[in-house]
Amino acid sequence: MEAVTKIELPGIEKFKSGKVREVYDLGDQYLFIASDRISAFDVIMPDGIPNKGQVLNMISKFWFERTEDVVKNHMISTDVNDFPEILQPHRELLKGRSMLVKKAELLPVECIVRGYLIGSGWKEYQKSGTIGGMPLRPGYEMAGKIDEPIFTPSTKADEGHDENISIDQMKEIVGDELGQRLMDISLHLYKTAADFALTKGIIMADTKFEFGMIGDELILIDEVLTPDSSRFWPAADYAPGSSPLSFDKQFVRDYLETLDWDKTPPGPSLPTEIIEKSREKYLEAYSLLTGEELSV
Repeated sequence: MEAVTKIELPGIEKFKSGKVREVYDLGDQYLFIASDRISAFDVIMPDGIPNKGQVLNMISKFWFERTEDVVKNHMISTDVNDFPEILQPHRELLKGRSMLVKKAELLPVECIVRGYLIGSGWKEYQKSGTIGGMPLRPGYEMAGKIDEPIFTPSTKADEGHDENISIDQMKEIVGDELGQRLMDISLHLYKTAADFALTKGIIMADTKFEFGMIGDELILIDEVLTPDSSRFWPAADYAPGSSPLSFDKQFVRDYLETLDWDKTPPGPSLPTEIIEKSREKYLEAYSLLTGEELSV
């Protein structure tokens, strides 16, 4: 099984290339293509994880379809048969890993919701007893469930790292009314998705959403509630007080930590065993959530 790490569609204008996704401009629509690239410590690895792009794309589709009653989204179709004629010669490449979407004006903030204390949130809490600058009660352990999910926005940086900002700072960027809507919708989406995921044996520890505007309408865009934009933990193995296993880059990160590598490009090659274990975790996340095997 070969990983798809390089994507080119000759004759079609590439709008943007991200760590994982390629975006093509089709005039009145965009084509999103999820590659199998994997990054760790902000470095793209030379080896990809087979089927990872399809998992991310189809999990996003799964959630877009289930959250339309909360907020509209940019998805038009993931079925290659619905794509414009110009894309038909690339059917095999696009199958399962691409999404035709509406064009939207990207809002320059990331909407992060945290339900558990882990990562940068845990570090901040240890240091100051706060998360996103907001005080929390004492007594939480690492990976502990927060009494109520917390909204902690950040800037959306084209280059370098996003920066955490306060809710007031976010409202200064997008306006009071829109900022409040972003917070309310993000919390609602997270709580709904986290409750559903838990019934499937997955703890959704945190997630990030991105939004855009089409005219005056707020819509959900990019990927949504995937193992790359969220932390997924197996509920059966969860125990607060330590860093839980996860459904995403766990094996890759753990392996890289054993190397004498300074976490700057280029990234080291990944052993077959690490690639295969990571692939299994992504596929498992898809099948648990959707109740189906990924059709590849």
